[in-house]
Amino acid sequence: MSHSRREFLDRTLAMSGALALSTTWRPLARPTVKPMRILFLGGTGFIGPHMVRQAMYRGHSVTLFNRGKTAPSLFPGAETLIGDRDGKIDALKGKEWDVVVDNSGYVPRHVRDTAALLKGKVGRYIFISTGSVYQFDQPFLDEDAKLLEVKDPKSEDVDKYYGELKVLCEQAVTELYGLKGTNLRLHIVAGPGDPTDRYTYWPMRIAAGGEVVAPGDPTHPVQYIDARDLAEFVVRCAENDIGGTFNTAGPSYDSVSMAEFLYGVRAAFSNRVSFTWVDEKFLTDQKARYQLAVSQNGPARGIMQVRSQRAIAAGLNFRPLAVTARDTYDWFKSESAERQAKLALNLDRDAKLLADWKARAK
Repeated sequence: MSHSRREFLDRTLAMSGALALSTTWRPLARPTVKPMRILFLGGTGFIGPHMVRQAMYRGHSVTLFNRGKTAPSLFPGAETLIGDRDGKIDALKGKEWDVVVDNSGYVPRHVRDTAALLKGKVGRYIFISTGSVYQFDQPFLDEDAKLLEVKDPKSEDVDKYYGELKVLCEQAVTELYGLKGTNLRLHIVAGPGDPTDRYTYWPMRIAAGGEVVAPGDPTHPVQYIDARDLAEFVVRCAENDIGGTFNTAGPSYDSVSMAEFLYGVRAAFSNRVSFTWVDEKFLTDQKARYQLAVSQNGPARGIMQVRSQRAIAAGLNFRPLAVTARDTYDWFKSESAERQAKLALNLDRDAKLLADWKARAK
């Protein structure tokens, strides 16, 4: 290991310890503001329940509008309206709310129809968008970075045009609500309930112990947002009537390197773990991909260079790395054996890869 890299990793250990174990973070206290009526379009998937819980914890009255198919009994204390974004939204007629949080809008027609129906019946429209609206091949992504070109505005193929359709959804909200519209562009979302395992892989792998493949360049950035930090910011936007467009990427106020991230997750566990750094080219040659490891030399470089200063100035906070890691681990271990089996740690693959890497390095 070179002297400069060793110095970097030494600094990383100290910095990641501070990030992982910081005691400056606190959950939002109960509000002194007047309770609000908040409508959630969706609310029972992954990110929605965190938002609903936060709103209820803060003393607000919650209404859910969804199809009633996903976890219909999750919030027995909340009013539930049954419908479908695709033309079956009559249950929303004749009612009023202070804020609507739209976290189920993927098709511009659905968003426009719902937003138009609710205009004049809600004070603020908060639309949950995505960082996938951006062209990723940019050195960094702030809210003014280039967006995707919408090549087929008539398509409703979400799988094919996810980011492009979200661009049009944002435009619909802004056109209808102006300053009373809020667009939140999410990053990779982590934490309890995550169905993707993009983040969850790392606390589960590190908790398993042993020698862990540390992918690529230790200085390359890693970004994600804890779903609960996102939920707190959504409710903060509602309570403080915050409008505009915001990136919501964490997990810290400053950039976090892959090395800081791995050692930060490591701080949540007491087992024996070591990291072996394997360079990007070798991993590419071996067709070995690792979650959250995004090359800064490739066309997706911007996805880990998202600037969230605007949201931070408006009150976005981040909990310590180790808190997200430990809570995610505890949640995942409580899931069924069938669910846990869907996350493949590939320990045998990693052992062979490490052996080949060390043999090559001799």
